[in-house]
Amino acid sequence: MSVTSVDKDLDNLTLTVIADFTASVERVWQLWADPRQLERWWGPPTYPATVEQHDLTPGGEVTYFMTGPEGDRHRGWWRVSSVTEPTSLEFTDGFADDDGKPKDDMPTMSVTVRLSEHGGGTRMEMRSLFDSREQMEQLITMGMEEGLKEAVGQIDALLAAA
Repeated sequence: MSVTSVDKDLDNLTLTVIADFTASVERVWQLWADPRQLERWWGPPTYPATVEQHDLTPGGEVTYFMTGPEGDRHRGWWRVSSVTEPTSLEFTDGFADDDGKPKDDMPTMSVTVRLSEHGGGTRMEMRSLFDSREQMEQLITMGMEEGLKEAVGQIDALLAAA
């Protein structure tokens, strides 16, 4: 599996996933930039994603839903704050209701993605920053840590198939 570490830092309110791939930075960037590729790994295998809107520019939005094994749908959104193609992306990630509107009763997190050359391939660092320890613990209890590991763990197969 490509995930080399997961660091849960309750003091700094961060969850950081680091993964190493044998592909170039530009190729790994396409997994974020192309909505059809993004939906092949964003979400654990049992909750595949469908990207509805994909505007990966500052001020843009990405909207998606994940479909569970029982056909249940879980909606989410990103508000993109910064993009430096092909090395970094920053966005706010949140939950949405059935109509796609942000759910005010659920936490949001700030996500920073950095892609860099590493060992002849690419290192991806994805850091989620939470507003409070309670929000972080809530999302970890909901399975966020394991879900991210499973989601990112699907990337190797996508890169190999390309």
